Amino acid sequence: MTVYEELVERGLIAQVTDEDELKELINAGKATFYIGFDATADSLHVGHFMALCLMKRLQMSGNRPIALVGGGTTMIGDPSGRSDMRQMMTPEMINHNCECFKKQMSKFIDFSDDKAVLVNNADWLLDLNYVDVLREVGSCFSVNRMLSAECYKQRMDREGGLTFLEFNYMIMQAYDFYQLYQKYGCQMQLGGNDQWSNMLAGTDLIRRKLGENAYAMTITLLLNSEGKKMGKTQSGAVWLDPNKTSPFEFYQYWRNVSDADVIKCLKMLTFLPLEEIKEMEKWEGSELNKAKEILAYELTTLVHSEEDAKAAQESARALFSQGNAANMPTVELADSDLEDGKIDIISLLVKADLAPSRSEARRNIQQGGVSVNGEKVTDIQATVAKEELVGEGAVVKRGKKKFKKVVVK
Repeated sequence: MTVYEELVERGLIAQVTDEDELKELINAGKATFYIGFDATADSLHVGHFMALCLMKRLQMSGNRPIALVGGGTTMIGDPSGRSDMRQMMTPEMINHNCECFKKQMSKFIDFSDDKAVLVNNADWLLDLNYVDVLREVGSCFSVNRMLSAECYKQRMDREGGLTFLEFNYMIMQAYDFYQLYQKYGCQMQLGGNDQWSNMLAGTDLIRRKLGENAYAMTITLLLNSEGKKMGKTQSGAVWLDPNKTSPFEFYQYWRNVSDADVIKCLKMLTFLPLEEIKEMEKWEGSELNKAKEILAYELTTLVHSEEDAKAAQESARALFSQGNAANMPTVELADSDLEDGKIDIISLLVKADLAPSRSEARRNIQQGGVSVNGEKVTDIQATVAKEELVGEGAVVKRGKKKFKKVVVK
């Protein structure tokens, strides 16, 4: 199986331009490609994780990654997939976040001996003269075509519309590709499927300005079986920084994916051989719990360390051994117990008979004595989504000894 065929088999590729040429470059290990990461937080999260894994896969096959940190583009904010404008950040905040990204990326990508490059688009974007940019690339962009892009159309249909600030984001991303092509011979951009329009703008700019071919490939978004983005909990994003999401919480997130999602996640995110994963596809019922443990262990090892993965696995098994997960006292909720596909944490404690009243439940939460799937909940406004309660359900604990498995049938 070629490198490209394996990417297809693992379900990683969504859209490509010029597939034959792109396939040839990747399979021969001759691609120099980039993925951009806007520095909107001080840690990467699960949404970035698949991109990092793909960079690692391609580098292992001889291809050369460029990790682009968006010190410049973060100043504007990507409107893709957004219903409102991103919060404006100070240059100091952005620079701090960029430094945090660099450390985390080094766990996935080998930057030694020029095997990969890490660049910051602030190095060229922040010094640009507006009139010079208009003269250099302005004529290469059709406003009609830009407005037909899905990332812009969605915003224009909403109250508040699309600001001129955000309208420039596509031009900036295209300019990044144009610069990287000239400076590093970067022929290919990879990114999330929601970046397709921006990526095409880059290939088009290179063709118009330089008369050369460049390529784009989008990665399948990591969605659960209900079509929602993975990597969110009742406390927010699942981060790669152990200080924001502990190795145990990270392990538990993957240990508790639904039965319908575990094989897909093994294919897309782990480096286990496909033959081994295909054997797991035959597993049913309680056997899938073993597949979830393998998934959680592999990913925790990748992001943190094998030592952290072992410790998290032991802690998780100890949690479930209190009566054994299969025999754990279980509470079944009906859809009518949920509102808009979720239930607030106070109601959950009361319905699970873990708190005698709402006031007692509120007090338990505020005192730090409540957890869901090993993750402490301290916000009395927190909610638990239905997808976390289907299948195996969620383990809800109050104090050290009171726990229930809560499921929605």
